[in-house]
Amino acid sequence: MTRILIVVLLTATLSGCALPSSSPSENPVEPVEKTPEQVATVVGDAPFPLLMRDETIVSQLSNEPAPPPDIWRRIRAGFDLPDIDHARVEQQLSWYARNPEYMQRVAQRARPYLYYIVETLEQYNLPLEIALLPIVESAFQPFAYSHGRASGIWQFIPSTGRLYGLKQNWWYDGRRDIYASTEAAAKFLKRMHDYYDGDWMHALASYNSGLGNVNRAIRRNQVRNRPTDFFSLNLPRETEAYVPKLLALKKLIEAPQEYGLTIDPIPDEAYFARVDIQGQIDLARAAELADLDLDELYRLNPGYNRWATAPDGPHYLLLPKDSVATFEKRLAGLDRHQMVTWQRYRIRQGDTLSGIAARYNTSINTIKRINQLRGTLLREGQSLMIPVASQQPENYRLSQTQRTQRLQNRPRQGNKITHVVRPGDTFWELAQRHSVSVRALAAWNAMAPGDPLKPGQSLIIWSRRSDQAALNPDQIALPAQRSLTKRIGYRVRRGDSLARISQKFRVSIGQLRKWNNLPVGKYLQPGQRLTLYVDVMQTSS
Repeated sequence: MTRILIVVLLTATLSGCALPSSSPSENPVEPVEKTPEQVATVVGDAPFPLLMRDETIVSQLSNEPAPPPDIWRRIRAGFDLPDIDHARVEQQLSWYARNPEYMQRVAQRARPYLYYIVETLEQYNLPLEIALLPIVESAFQPFAYSHGRASGIWQFIPSTGRLYGLKQNWWYDGRRDIYASTEAAAKFLKRMHDYYDGDWMHALASYNSGLGNVNRAIRRNQVRNRPTDFFSLNLPRETEAYVPKLLALKKLIEAPQEYGLTIDPIPDEAYFARVDIQGQIDLARAAELADLDLDELYRLNPGYNRWATAPDGPHYLLLPKDSVATFEKRLAGLDRHQMVTWQRYRIRQGDTLSGIAARYNTSINTIKRINQLRGTLLREGQSLMIPVASQQPENYRLSQTQRTQRLQNRPRQGNKITHVVRPGDTFWELAQRHSVSVRALAAWNAMAPGDPLKPGQSLIIWSRRSDQAALNPDQIALPAQRSLTKRIGYRVRRGDSLARISQKFRVSIGQLRKWNNLPVGKYLQPGQRLTLYVDVMQTSS
């Protein structure tokens, strides 16, 4: 009797509730005849119909756990930016709607990171449209590097990254660290939002182009008695498209079916956990301890540039939550000195710290710190302890070195030339010499046009000139350029060298010596005055 009463009550409840439609635009569900597959039966009682899309009820009846909620629903519920109809927004929305494959790729890349991003944004009380910002910034590519020197999914430039506590050195770049950079981005955006008294359009524009650019644009309009809202400002072209892209993504994610888009659900649960490791560890060894593919470990920890974590920290890894227990158990049974492989090296005549560091894929500072060296002088016969990778370099496919090599070796149009950087070389001069653009030359070498060139560095150039001309640069006349030469004075600063000054002002070391009567071998002194004749149309600063 009790069992019959439960069935009657459940049937009455289901028939009295309005089940949600699959789309806001659909009409109310009309009663339809159920097929046998759509009829759920309670053993011992009469059958009654259930809509099979009611996953919670079906899971309860079948004793299966209900699937976790979808993170996209949580994001939609946290939308708080204004709904703006503008031609620029519609233009971006149209592009996204015409490229559903792009949106699918981006959503797949976002899968490991999205839950942590949403959690962080909610902690800072930020609108959840910001969770879509990495689509605009980097398409959720963790190793993204722009021509403006911005890096990671949040695209921090070096100076802003340092301002928000993101370390950058040979071993590690915090701008690519998912954990650290997301926290920094939330702090940065909240600060901009507060600065502009709650105007998110101005705050987002300043995140992209800088506070100075937005403030100057606002002041220009104020002087002319013009409106100062985002869409009335004269901003860089990239920024004018930047905010509309985010507003378009909001519309798209809010109602994907209206634009013919299907977005795969992503569980609203943590994908990774942060695990403290207390010291440097070889990433290949860490992957073995976690039963994890090394490439996946790099994608969760893209901030680590090399084959190991940074010796001076941070000392943590992000691991899939299902791998954490196994990793921690095995790590606890590992002696600390087994976290990296060590090799004893006996110094030979002619050895230098830079040469040894390059040979063993480590840094000069690491060798000095481990071996308690104060300077760079080495004694023949002296022994050094060197941390070395446990596997061959090519196995660390997503390390910075391997990624750069693959990019350099990608076939392109032109004659492939390897150029060893000499003192005074600049991107502009090399690009002119080989009839290529500065941006392309930098991109072929995983660099940005503003990155400094270092003597001895190897660059790949896909020259548009013949092999003979390209290999004899002194015979090539650079194309005529608009020039404006001025005489300027320069005061030498601490750390300056002729090579650095020549690169900064795009002149040769020989010219610097000639203009200032500097003999070979004479060192510059801080405070010393130099005279330069520079083309102000071409100098970098």
